[in-house]
Amino acid sequence: MAAEGIASRTKTVAGHNLDPTPWHLFPRVKQQLRPLAVFRCHFLSCPRRRIPPPTMPKPRRPCPSFFRWIHRDLQPWRRSRISPAMVAEAGRHAAMRVVILEGKRLFVDLYYACVQSRAMFTIWGLLHLLRRYPGMVPDNGSEYCPGNGGADGSHLPPLPPLFRYCTTRDHLDIPFPDWSFWGWPEINIKPWDEEFQNIKLGSQTMKWRKRARTAYWKGNPDVQSPVREALLSCNDSKMWGAQIMRQDWVEESRSGFQKSSLSNQCSHRYKIYAEGYAWSVSLKYIMACGSLALIIKLQYEDFFSRGLVPKENYWPISPTDLCQSINFAVEWGNQNPSKAEAIGKSGQTFMQELDMDQVYDYMYHLIVEYSKLQDFKPTPPSLAQEVCVESILCVADKQQRELLERSYASPSSSLPCTFFPPS
Repeated sequence: MAAEGIASRTKTVAGHNLDPTPWHLFPRVKQQLRPLAVFRCHFLSCPRRRIPPPTMPKPRRPCPSFFRWIHRDLQPWRRSRISPAMVAEAGRHAAMRVVILEGKRLFVDLYYACVQSRAMFTIWGLLHLLRRYPGMVPDNGSEYCPGNGGADGSHLPPLPPLFRYCTTRDHLDIPFPDWSFWGWPEINIKPWDEEFQNIKLGSQTMKWRKRARTAYWKGNPDVQSPVREALLSCNDSKMWGAQIMRQDWVEESRSGFQKSSLSNQCSHRYKIYAEGYAWSVSLKYIMACGSLALIIKLQYEDFFSRGLVPKENYWPISPTDLCQSINFAVEWGNQNPSKAEAIGKSGQTFMQELDMDQVYDYMYHLIVEYSKLQDFKPTPPSLAQEVCVESILCVADKQQRELLERSYASPSSSLPCTFFPPS
């Protein structure tokens, strides 16, 4: 009993026995993890592997232009640099601290349980960054909050550097690729490269001229989102040219997510993107369809959305006259089908170029630039545990493990893309 009692209090990346984040409460999901199994996984010895020096020839190509936002995101700390006090302050708003050492070892100190498996898949992505570029990632100690909302940007110095999935122009959060690039087991979404190819193949079976001449949105409006609530009033294909569908995730899970298959949702010429509680992970899947993406004016930005150009990759929609703006875009597109199709294809091409090579390159350059600003040598906190591929797979359930294994990254045959200096 004593051993099981200790085991049940052991923190793991499954987050099965941690309190939920106080700034983002959510229903607890019962984890089917036996205490002794958790205890064994926690203390699983991560094998010490010799990391050979990289023998890569030359960079593939210059980095995409949106990588320049890394400099803007880190600008608040260029003069002050990042001190231990700043990292400690960021920890008050974070779900976990991550420390990278020797370009091959990853330590995690979990503070709270994150929504679903976001923490597990985010850590998996970091582990595979180290596999992608063995021995090249510099020592780093940073705080992560795997969530949608932005932290208050009104802090007094020292300013806390915090990695999140999104930011706004009024916040200091540092955008980082979200967990779903490696898969989203709770709603049956595969790793990004695989999911994109499935969506693209699905879109190719439906020629533009045969697609419905209306705008389409399907999602959950009950997420404290004024934009999504307002969008419900646009559900009139005759008046506004829009079809707005409520997503019932409970019912979808019972049917094996057949009705929510992303590859089957490219049958409309126009697809609407609406932010939820904050940023929504759905943006990349909407744009992958090749339909003309109607993006309601963004308040939250992720790491790649800042590279999108209005009327080149998507069509901007005004939130103040929402239904009229959607109707105008639909009527314009139906009167100019070649131009509308070209914009949709341009958005799809942007997402095709955002493959996992590009995702890992963004992670790499962001961490390198962040590490240059540290004025201390990172060390793992006393309660941190070393994690590795084996220890993550040990605590993963069957569905999680399947997606994790499908998103393995191999060492790159070339260096990361060439990054731009600050301008």
